Amino acid sequence: MTPSAFAYVDGVLHAERVSAVDLAEQFGTPLYVYSRAALTDAWQAYAGACQGRRASVHVAVKANSNLAVLNVFARLGAGFDIVSSGELARVLAAGGKAENTVFSGVAKRADEMREALIAGVKCFNVESIPELDRLNAVAASLGKRAPVSLRVNPDVDAKTHPYISTGLKSNKFGIAFDEARTAYRTAAAMPHLNVIGIDCHIGSQITEVAPYLDAIDKLLELVEQIETDGATLSHIDVGGGLGITYLDETPPEIGHFVRTLLDHIEARGHGQREVYFEPGRSLVGNAGVMLTRVEFLKPGAEKNFAIVDAAMNDLARPAMYEAFHAIAPVVQHAAGTTPGQIYDVVGPVCESGDWLGRDRHLAIHPGELLAVHSAGAYGFTMSSNYNTRPRAAEIMVDGDQAHVVRAREEVTQLFAQEAVLPA
Repeated sequence: MTPSAFAYVDGVLHAERVSAVDLAEQFGTPLYVYSRAALTDAWQAYAGACQGRRASVHVAVKANSNLAVLNVFARLGAGFDIVSSGELARVLAAGGKAENTVFSGVAKRADEMREALIAGVKCFNVESIPELDRLNAVAASLGKRAPVSLRVNPDVDAKTHPYISTGLKSNKFGIAFDEARTAYRTAAAMPHLNVIGIDCHIGSQITEVAPYLDAIDKLLELVEQIETDGATLSHIDVGGGLGITYLDETPPEIGHFVRTLLDHIEARGHGQREVYFEPGRSLVGNAGVMLTRVEFLKPGAEKNFAIVDAAMNDLARPAMYEAFHAIAPVVQHAAGTTPGQIYDVVGPVCESGDWLGRDRHLAIHPGELLAVHSAGAYGFTMSSNYNTRPRAAEIMVDGDQAHVVRAREEVTQLFAQEAVLPA
């Protein structure tokens, strides 16, 4: 990632060449701020490693679905990975192409399948026999054949948080490994399906290469069995899930990760197949911060609290996963001028789970700004209006320019679609 994407200049945090203080003053807080340079550099790391290889990259829209973010990737030639027809609509609105979009997800509705077939998506990643039946019926109603890849659950431990581990046999995702060959036979017999690949996604925030290699080995073993049954699989989808550094994690560098997987697949004799990557967090996570203002400093009997204007509705990951995000003052105090204390950084939502960081050493005063780092992935996309709180604005910084890419919601918008009972 660009080292200067979020850096201090004369003691003030900047996003590229724009002061975070100026952003907060102009656009208010809580505020999501993204760096175009950081997004571009992360993409180029994937694209560069894939250059000259049979490989393509599909951005996981669920990580950050802002139109401007998607448009940055679309301009760079990205494909996309979606999990709903709403995400498909976003991809198309952002300039992405349906024919370069993979439709994943465990519970696609018939109307979503229909929309995706009409748009002409690249492939459906199917996760169950009933889904195969539904997709075959929808495709028949349109006189089409749906391109299909089956998501196989390889029962590989990704060694990540249980809520974001998706490749174990106890997870809801994918077709059980032992049942996959039969599922492929079933799919191949359906007249309105065109079986073209195999898919696997074992989890998120994975910081080691080994689980990927274990999953790939199991997939390739299965591919060889499937092809003896008469099918031809033109691609292998290895999913996403590569982790980022939130605190002290040491995930593999993107280019090394991509080349290692591609080399492994080629060494196993499957270099003729295209490989799909579906990164999300590793593209956008460290390309965004959330700015928040300190409302009160509240001493307690056992803890001190820094109460800020951002809450669990703005950034759900700490409350949901006990996730760590680095939190730092936007303006650095000169050494020794402001004594530091240990604070829990908490929000105004009426839940004990409303916290952004625990036991943080901060030298701060009420009214000052804090930056919550690594907030570009699963930040705004998971935000809500709990406690009737308008969602934050989103800003894209491009060099010395700041663009509003989503305006802050107004309270009246939140109940504009509601109605009271008639008199």
